[in-house]
Amino acid sequence: MRSKFLFIAAVCVLPVGLAYGQQPTAMTAPSPPVIPASANTPVNLGTSKGYMLGPGDQITAVVSGEKDYDFIVTVDEDGKVEVPFSDKPIMARCMTERDLRNEVTKLLSKYLRDPQVNIRTEKRSRPQATVYGEVNYPTRFDMLRKATLVELIAFAGGLKEEAGGLIQVSRPMAPLCAAENDPDNWKTTSPDPTIVPSRIYTIADIKAGKPDSNPTIYPGDVIYVHKAAPIYLTGEVFSPQGIYLKDGGMSLTQAIAKVGGPKGTARRSDIKIRRLKPGTTDQYVEIVSANYDLIMAGKEKDVILQPYDIIEVDKAKDSIAKQVLQIALGAGKAGVYSMTTAIPYRVIY
Repeated sequence: MRSKFLFIAAVCVLPVGLAYGQQPTAMTAPSPPVIPASANTPVNLGTSKGYMLGPGDQITAVVSGEKDYDFIVTVDEDGKVEVPFSDKPIMARCMTERDLRNEVTKLLSKYLRDPQVNIRTEKRSRPQATVYGEVNYPTRFDMLRKATLVELIAFAGGLKEEAGGLIQVSRPMAPLCAAENDPDNWKTTSPDPTIVPSRIYTIADIKAGKPDSNPTIYPGDVIYVHKAAPIYLTGEVFSPQGIYLKDGGMSLTQAIAKVGGPKGTARRSDIKIRRLKPGTTDQYVEIVSANYDLIMAGKEKDVILQPYDIIEVDKAKDSIAKQVLQIALGAGKAGVYSMTTAIPYRVIY
């Protein structure tokens, strides 16, 4: 239920607190990498385990009444810290502040009676997670706790109208302190080392609350919300335009209704649908014909549209009688015009 509520918040674009920061540097992602806007939003609630230390974190230790034993160190790339009163470094990686405090207290007990140690951490080890694509506020998040996919989409202002049905989550690095067989430690089967492990999630599955449709997001993750594929309606409809083919698909009659319906001059019995040749992006060869009136009467099956379809609603041809009448009227007008222009005129003074 909580997952469904958060997704509704994301889609409806509920107001969220976004702490805008500096313009981020460029980031490479397996999906289109351009991030048109940004914000740095900390996700800073605690967890039951507490913050786990990692390379880059700066540790400040203050020993009550013993300034000579105070120190400031940075966790190195191996996850270790050098303290001035120990001949061996401490493995701080994946420790909590409490764990490290206990370790430092144990070492200081060799020199001091009942040392009182306070540990403070400047958290620098977590890379930002990024949400971009078809969201209202493409955002970078300082990840100080675990968060879910739906939460971050909601914090990014929800989905745009142009959003399609797919969300791609890429994980360039394994979660800190994750075991090799941890299910969140994603792997790729490709021998290419530049391929980043990623997963695809559908908005429909998230709405339905399906298991595993709302994954935990970790520092460094890149979330890309794909754009919906367009379809195009031309000819005798009230508002010819391109519209987005959303998750779940769309039928011919639904698409025509979205643009105001067919005009009175439309050839409703023979609507053409031009469709891309499979495997191409610009070769329209397949033509599907549909009878709009029969579909609306339930006598013919509606046509399910595909991405990039072009729907052509031609103008209806006039009946033979109407064509003859138009020709006659046209000829009569032409005769009257030619007759009046051929008669000479004089000015009466």
